[in-house]
Amino acid sequence: MKLCMFTPIELDLERGWPGKLDGDRVIQVAAQTLQAFFTGGGMAREHAVYPLAEVRFLVPVLRPPAIRIFEGSDFDFGNPTSLYGPDEDVPAPVEQIEAVLRPAAVIGVIEQIGGFTVMNDWHAPELEGAKAYDFATSLGPVVVTPDEHTPPGVDWDALVDQARRNTELLPGDVIAADPVERVALQKGESAELDLPGIGVLRNRLV
Repeated sequence: MKLCMFTPIELDLERGWPGKLDGDRVIQVAAQTLQAFFTGGGMAREHAVYPLAEVRFLVPVLRPPAIRIFEGSDFDFGNPTSLYGPDEDVPAPVEQIEAVLRPAAVIGVIEQIGGFTVMNDWHAPELEGAKAYDFATSLGPVVVTPDEHTPPGVDWDALVDQARRNTELLPGDVIAADPVERVALQKGESAELDLPGIGVLRNRLV
């Protein structure tokens, strides 16, 4: 199953609604967020149906409780307040920016993976330390449940075990694996990061 947060283009909602993709349409479900959808066991009632061409995807997890970005067996925390969704413009703090493609898991219920999405872990090499990363992170365009697709080449069980050691994972937590691609860009250019089985995450640097 492919899930998303979306807004009908004519309404231009800021927070949007959760939905399920079904071919060339999106079915709104009765939950406020994807976190709430997962917490409810993925059994929310279906509401209105919208043609795919008449909706805009939003960031699938707004203000996640935590973002853990792995390098090998250890991780750093990302900035939950600087998230961007698909096709959003991303402010670039310097001229030279690196787009960093990572597969990412979204935690559902009982500290289990609810689905997978695409992460662009933006990197500004000219800046030092954590400030080279915390200006922006992009997520989207959709969240694909594990029964439909699991990004290969990653020991997701090991990452989840490491992430929850001595703490608790909450619905909406994001866990990103090692990078699979890096693309050098300049302000004004766009990144198109493709993760097979999930989709293409596009953003323009401004």
